[in-house]
Amino acid sequence: MLTPEQIQDEYNEVLKKYEEVQAYTDLDEKNDQIKVLRVKTLEPNFWNDNLSAQKVTKEISDLEFEIKKWKDMNLLKEDIDLQWMLHEEGAADLEELNKLVQSFSQKINDLEIEKLLSGESDKSNAILVIHPGAGGTESHDWASMLYRMYTRWMERRGFDYQVLNYQPGDEAGLKEAVIEVTGPYAYGYLKAEIGVHRLVRISPFNAQGKRQTSFASVFVYPEVDDDIEIEINPADLRIDTFRASGAGGQHVNKTDSAIRITHIPSNIVVSCQNERSQHKNKETAMKVLKSRLYEEELNKQKAEKAELDKTKTDIGWGSQIRSYVFQPYTLVKDTRTAHETGNLQHVMDGDIDGFIQAFLKWSIQ
Repeated sequence: MLTPEQIQDEYNEVLKKYEEVQAYTDLDEKNDQIKVLRVKTLEPNFWNDNLSAQKVTKEISDLEFEIKKWKDMNLLKEDIDLQWMLHEEGAADLEELNKLVQSFSQKINDLEIEKLLSGESDKSNAILVIHPGAGGTESHDWASMLYRMYTRWMERRGFDYQVLNYQPGDEAGLKEAVIEVTGPYAYGYLKAEIGVHRLVRISPFNAQGKRQTSFASVFVYPEVDDDIEIEINPADLRIDTFRASGAGGQHVNKTDSAIRITHIPSNIVVSCQNERSQHKNKETAMKVLKSRLYEEELNKQKAEKAELDKTKTDIGWGSQIRSYVFQPYTLVKDTRTAHETGNLQHVMDGDIDGFIQAFLKWSIQ
């Protein structure tokens, strides 16, 4: 248990960060921007251009979200200050006070991290794709464990998500999962997860009880706005329909409405089986395809300009980014940043913010 002096020292350090972050955040300007945008929504022809209207309403929503974060943080600060007053009168719960300070510190840290999310697509929604590596049932099970970890993280962060495609493994786990993640900076955060994730454990599928290594890959693409032009020649597409199946935390439909689109020039394959309507599944699959083609084009441009170090942009099967060791000890370690923790269970329950933050700081070095 921390002493009141230790809690006070930590709170003072957090307050310094609070003042620094507050200095470069102009909430009055954000409120003024919201007022201007709301005036636009009242124009008679505002909804005539649906795409433009959606862009304006999303901008309002994002600004309101940022303002709400500051309001919540300031309320939390008021609670802490009140607790200090109660402590001086001998009526404060030090454990509760420490929890409030830790929560306040986390919120400030999140705002500091968002300063690092200044990339062209960082504010975008994200498309997250999980694939198992070679190894059959064992790697399929590992992919499903990652699926659970990420959906838990999304829930912790308050992101909305929708499972666009979930293909179960033959015996256990999954063969592929495609998830649309909606929320401010979804891509900016999740880009830290791109690469190969390595599992070391005693396999429950191995009768001999031997330690086994499995791999699964994670790809993340920024969701492309409809106003970004991505030219796709219909002649370059092969479109197949199939019967949807499986689970995945959502009510996946089991009709012949699922869509698989193959972009022949790039050999990119996307599927969607979430909706009952074949038309809606095709529309969603095309959105995912556009996002992947857009990200591929961005990567080509980055490579041509040599803007990023190859070790930071390589997302192939050789790019192991993180190891998760279950036996003979517990450890999760990121090979890029050296960030690690022995609290394996918390990580598998979605507590991966430390790894994401370490990556974002590392990537600007």
